[in-house]
Amino acid sequence: MFKRLKHDIDVIFERDPAARGALEVIFCCPGFQALQIYRLSNWLWRKKFYFLGRFTSHLGRFLTAIEIHPGATIGERFFIDHGFGTVIGETAII
Repeated sequence: MFKRLKHDIDVIFERDPAARGALEVIFCCPGFQALQIYRLSNWLWRKKFYFLGRFTSHLGRFLTAIEIHPGATIGERFFIDHGFGTVIGETAII
């Protein structure tokens, strides 16, 4: 789990010259936060806890203004910068 978080933070440092520190990324980058919430909701979705997955995703949308359906497929090294209003649907493969 911590290895995945570090990897996601490293991706942001590679692609966003404005990122200055890990704490800033964790607490101030909605794209990073949305991706972490997606990972939790996707895990719930794959375990067939569909309501909890959708509810977690809904809370993430409320907190970050980035909507990622828990059934979407997102691979490694994904980065959302300035993602306000971004919607990624259930059938998306990224």
